[in-house]
Amino acid sequence: MKNKIFRYLSYFNIAGEREDFETIHSEVEKGVVFKGTNLWVLICAILVASVGLNMNSTAVIIGAMLISPLMGPINGMGYSLATYDFLLFRKAIKNFTFAVVVSLITSAFYFFISPVNTAHSELLARTSPTIYDVFIALFGGVAGMLALSSKLKGNVIPGVAIATALMPPICTAGYGLATFQFSFFFGALYLFTINTVFIAVAALFVSQVLKFPIRTIVDKERARRVNHYITFILLVTAIPSVYFGYKLVQNEDFADKARNLIATVSVQENSYLFDSNINPSNKSIRLIYSGYGVSNQTKTDIKKTALELKLDTAKIEILSGTDQSQLHSETQRRLTEVETLNNQLASTGFSLRQTQNRLDSLENIQNKGKEILAEVREFYPQITKCSYSVTYIHPDTVKTPIVIFNVNRNLSPSDRDKVTNWTKSRVKNMNAKVYFD
Repeated sequence: MKNKIFRYLSYFNIAGEREDFETIHSEVEKGVVFKGTNLWVLICAILVASVGLNMNSTAVIIGAMLISPLMGPINGMGYSLATYDFLLFRKAIKNFTFAVVVSLITSAFYFFISPVNTAHSELLARTSPTIYDVFIALFGGVAGMLALSSKLKGNVIPGVAIATALMPPICTAGYGLATFQFSFFFGALYLFTINTVFIAVAALFVSQVLKFPIRTIVDKERARRVNHYITFILLVTAIPSVYFGYKLVQNEDFADKARNLIATVSVQENSYLFDSNINPSNKSIRLIYSGYGVSNQTKTDIKKTALELKLDTAKIEILSGTDQSQLHSETQRRLTEVETLNNQLASTGFSLRQTQNRLDSLENIQNKGKEILAEVREFYPQITKCSYSVTYIHPDTVKTPIVIFNVNRNLSPSDRDKVTNWTKSRVKNMNAKVYFD
């Protein structure tokens, strides 16, 4: 029996798969550096994630997380603290700070120039971190460091990049900066901080469990100070998430009970439920009935049902077809919301059309230069290039075409005059400027 237990326990032994300590150290050191390829990959990943958030595309966001190199310096911070390699720790902190600043600038720039500023669900999801995000970062960080320490890395590291989701919150923070919505900025930055701290702590924990060699001999007092700092940072980061997690559970519980109430009271005598609204944040439920009206007795019965479902703190508002003023107010509110959305859509459509028109105009200008060159070379092969553009010679004049010809052999003055006159006729503008280079 004991042999069988030991055999099963041996399945959990990872010592045989562990990479050489020096190889692990070398990989961690290389991962913390942000310059050259790593930096450009980060910028591209940030832009991809920003586009994904902007277009509300989950697949694009996942792609950005897969190519992001941000895990490197975070693992480096945890590993260096576990091995007391303070030189590597400072290097990891410096590179990570630089990477965060570059990420914020890149994402803020994208959202600043983007014509679409609507906060979709993928953006909103990054602004309310909870204790569950702590667990995700912690377990994901453990998996990532185990994979980094193993000879059999497999597809764990890409999976950790997706699970811990470092890209979306930093891009959402950039969105908050670009649109001056600081609730987005601080909420997303807090989620990013949670991910960073607990991935680093997970890396520290795994490094200690796997007994990575100490790089610097430190006295007990300094080691104790380091542990105190780590504990303090953990508590400061985690405590708010516990509160937000509690609020999330409370809101979900309220929403479930409210849905049960709506299902129970959807049909009343001479009336049926036309519309409903649940607001967990302020514990309110709005019920709108259509029909011949809801009597006071029916309203009392609905509130009794709410008490039975343990919705004693809920504020229940019951409207019916006879409550004309309230229904009118509700209708006006809905119409205002629809009008606002329509205006946003119209503004976005106008911006997109303007962009498309500019692109079409640029394409037409490029094509016209090619067409003029092809036609003029049939008669004057010594003309090798043609540049065509449209500009304003003076602020108060109309647009003037400018055509520049490159000539590889002599072109006589009379031929130049012929080409000039032909070109003005070709672009249908006798004020066009024609130059020969």
